[in-house]
Amino acid sequence: MSIVVGYPANRRGHAAINLGAMLARSTERDLVVCTVVPAPWMPANARVDKEYRLRLEHLAEHALEQARADLPAGVRAEFVVHRARSAASGLLEVAKRHQARFVVIGSSTAGMFGHITLSSVADRLLHSSPVPVALATRGFRCTAEDRATRVTVAYNGSQLASQVVTATRLVASSAGAAVRLAAFAVQPDPPDTVLLRAESEGIVDEWAATIRSAAARDFAAHQEGSLLTDGTEVVVGRGRNWGEALEDIDWDEHELLVVGSSRFGPASRVFLGARGSKIVRHSPVPVVVVPRAAAKEVDEP
Repeated sequence: MSIVVGYPANRRGHAAINLGAMLARSTERDLVVCTVVPAPWMPANARVDKEYRLRLEHLAEHALEQARADLPAGVRAEFVVHRARSAASGLLEVAKRHQARFVVIGSSTAGMFGHITLSSVADRLLHSSPVPVALATRGFRCTAEDRATRVTVAYNGSQLASQVVTATRLVASSAGAAVRLAAFAVQPDPPDTVLLRAESEGIVDEWAATIRSAAARDFAAHQEGSLLTDGTEVVVGRGRNWGEALEDIDWDEHELLVVGSSRFGPASRVFLGARGSKIVRHSPVPVVVVPRAAAKEVDEP
């Protein structure tokens, strides 16, 4: 098994290949760096089509040359050009061919530095991929020795969340990374009365206590053969919006945030719900989105 990194033909894939390299070291897997070009749509003997395809292949080869230069040292990688009807479908085809554990992509270049902005390719993968999708923050970098130092799981106390907790072994067990659970309480300001403000804070406190109780239950259920222990950290980020809630907890430089798929989507594919999408967009660290089926597959053994 390997890790597939999508490297765009515009050669702006530095963040994605750096995240792929860190995941490769952390999980002890090889990389497949892929540039997808459009499949031919005109008759093969058409001169215009031939010139167009040659131009695309030329751009793709230049992109992979840049990818080789961007790849941090010490990571084994294969570089491929793949033809497909779209970049997203092409990456999934390559992932299936190589039995990939992850598909890694970068953020839109129009986004904020240090955060994730979903491109059209990312948006499609986050609603169709059968394997976990790793999203790099814009500008993400790592050195030749860096591994994931900690894996934080976005946790809401549900059974699905407990499966995603166990699925973090895909990264954390090989890297020796710490695991923690994080819940996010978005608490909009109530009307400016002391009574309602106090009641709102009490509700959040009660919810935080419920989350910690659920975490203790999952520790007992999954402790054997997993990375969960009674000492596993459980944190609750609070804020008036999602950005404040995520900023309310500390983050390591080489940390990963794991988010599970929405329960309303198909189990076999990633389907990012409204809350998950907000967490991804406000995360200051790379995010791995795990389909329910993938989480269950890791959870069962």
